[in-house]
Amino acid sequence: MATITLRGNSIETVGSLPQTGTKAPAFTLVKTDLSECRLGDFSGKTVVLNIFPSIDTPTCAASVRRFNEEAAKRDNTVVLCISADLPFAHKRFCEAEGIDNVHAVSTFRSPDFGTDYGVTIGTGPIRGLLSRAVVVIDGGGTIIHTEQVPEIGQEPDYDRALGSW
Repeated sequence: MATITLRGNSIETVGSLPQTGTKAPAFTLVKTDLSECRLGDFSGKTVVLNIFPSIDTPTCAASVRRFNEEAAKRDNTVVLCISADLPFAHKRFCEAEGIDNVHAVSTFRSPDFGTDYGVTIGTGPIRGLLSRAVVVIDGGGTIIHTEQVPEIGQEPDYDRALGSW
């Protein structure tokens, strides 16, 4: 379990992020067209998991915009922007913002994702949503970087995440 804060108040996740150097847990998530994507679909590529509570909040939206910009600059890299929002919300946001370099995906059919990655919030007013975290997985499926953002309203450390590969 990780203790993080929401506006300065302590909340907890159901677990902790996977350790660097370990194999990334497999997952199946839902894209904006309601098709599924799996971690294995991106074999051989660096995969960045930008995990957050909801696309409809300013900090979450800012992280999607930033990773969209950064993804356009990198070859052989896939960025998945992951929340429990329905695919329709992800699609609406991406279309309105011109986001097209990342994959916006939902956990709505896959509650195990949050447990497997230790990011489901287990206490407080937003329990059930995902915490803000970044996980970077190399082309062989090994985790090479993790960050559990300590305050929900804080953006992740983009430089550390992007410099990890």
